Amino acid sequence: MDIAFLSMALNQGHIQQQVSISVMKKAIGNTEQQGEALQKLMSTADAAAIQQAAQPHLGGKIDLKL
Repeated sequence: MDIAFLSMALNQGHIQQQVSISVMKKAIGNTEQQGEALQKLMSTADAAAIQQAAQPHLGGKIDLKL
């Protein structure tokens, strides 16, 4: 076996692993930011408005009988 070739192959594998870890950390950071934004949106949203958006056909008319 060629020692230089083996050394280059191992180094290349190590670099690929470092790149993969870096990309994964970036993806995790983006996911955390999206989660925080969603939590902020949910905390400021009006519950009645959310229910109306989910079921717009409810509560539009009132039936009264006297």
